[in-house]
Amino acid sequence: MNDLAKRVKNVMTIFLFCFIALISYIAYFQIFKAPEINAMPGNTIVMAKQNEVLRGTIYDRNGEALTASEKTSETTQDRTYLQGDLFVHPLGYVSSIYGITGLEEEYNDELTNYNMFGNNFRNFLSSIDIKGLISNIKSDKESTGSVNFKENFNEFISEIKFNEILGESDKVGNGVVTTLDTTLQRVAYDALGDNRGAVVAINPKTGEILAMVSKPSYNPNDLDSAMEAANAGSADDTPLINRAIDGIYPPGSVFKTVTLTSALENIPGVTEEIFHDTGKIEFEDGTTLNNYAYQAHGDIDLKYAYRVSSNFVFGTLAMELGNDKLKATAEDFGFNSVIRGPGVTISASTFPTLNSSELGNMAQSGIGQGAVLATPMQMALVAATVGNDGVLMTPKLVNSVVDKDKNTIKTVDSKELRQVMSVEDAQTVQSYMKYLIDNNLWRWPAFEGTNAGGKTGTADYTLEDGTEAVPHGWFISVAPMDDPQIAVAVIVENGESGAGSAAIIASQVVRQAVLGY
Repeated sequence: MNDLAKRVKNVMTIFLFCFIALISYIAYFQIFKAPEINAMPGNTIVMAKQNEVLRGTIYDRNGEALTASEKTSETTQDRTYLQGDLFVHPLGYVSSIYGITGLEEEYNDELTNYNMFGNNFRNFLSSIDIKGLISNIKSDKESTGSVNFKENFNEFISEIKFNEILGESDKVGNGVVTTLDTTLQRVAYDALGDNRGAVVAINPKTGEILAMVSKPSYNPNDLDSAMEAANAGSADDTPLINRAIDGIYPPGSVFKTVTLTSALENIPGVTEEIFHDTGKIEFEDGTTLNNYAYQAHGDIDLKYAYRVSSNFVFGTLAMELGNDKLKATAEDFGFNSVIRGPGVTISASTFPTLNSSELGNMAQSGIGQGAVLATPMQMALVAATVGNDGVLMTPKLVNSVVDKDKNTIKTVDSKELRQVMSVEDAQTVQSYMKYLIDNNLWRWPAFEGTNAGGKTGTADYTLEDGTEAVPHGWFISVAPMDDPQIAVAVIVENGESGAGSAAIIASQVVRQAVLGY
């Protein structure tokens, strides 16, 4: 009797030791090595295993399918983008030759419902019933006086869910419901036309990205041609860059919205101050900062200075604020940080660190020139924050993850990132932006009836050979001002002035969002 118990104990000890070693080995790869192995370029094993799963569908915010997948063999499938190049930059592409980008990459795990070493590792572990094995051995001993090790072990093994650790439990990927609005995306795409640049539209209250357009564009259903064209053209013309989130430009006068915010937050009584605008700021080294067209506006208040985009006033405010305060405000808006949200990663916009003697550079930074650089998405977030009473929301491209039957698996909630300015100061900026558009409706008739606010921007820059380039045109907008539903940023590369094509493009997007036509 004692000899049998001793033998059982020895066998169980050896078995448990081997089993723990096996589980530890699997856990090591699952927890520590899987991300590294999955991320290895050209990992054909991972790609082949993922292709065993029919890739899930990506939808717009209203449930319209934007992608489709079809099996061509056990380990290959075709991915089709149903709207051609309309959504190529936010969605990206997936290709066995060219890799994976955009939302396809950000939500690859959900779309494939697969992990090389098991999405369902917990389920695998929970299926290992060691207590049941011991109980069966004791039951055998009590009822028959002997133990059938082979039968008990086979039963134990048969109940372990090895299909979970191999990732074989589901052969259909989950779907991703985006925040994108197909109608608004089409309006933005068509409005940008053949211009190089970008259009971004955000819901200020939720951070949902409603539209994201970048041009030049390309057809994700014909990547061979797209890559050939990209390699043949210049870097400036490449369609592969998502200018909305990765294009870095001098923001020009749309940045005056940031300077205005900083002044309201840090300079008491600034809204009552009268500035004597002589048309230029002169520095000790003999250089000057001039107004657009060298125009002198005379005695003006801050509201009027914002409307006419006075470089004199905003350069002066930047010097009064100093680098630290203006930089802090810019960083509250998101500058100098990579911004990550569900389904989207936004390159860092930059604001410089300057010493107190660099007055010229300080003044330049206050008007969005010098070393200040921004993505269109960053400037859309500035406009959205103003419209949301000073609260910056985390941008998101995804609303939910659904199964193949469109049943919701996970909802992606909107999240506040931070309070950038007081409600009172945000409402002051709102009124200034509305004042600008109200006094320019003759230029931009599409804004009529939208109760919108906005800011123009003309961004100067030089080419590599030192010659002056044709300026970029910017425009940011929020609407309707009494209950903001959309914030827009538009950049037209070499568009000369934000009051031209950029404003017209923005007005069409705003009109569609607010009035529906």
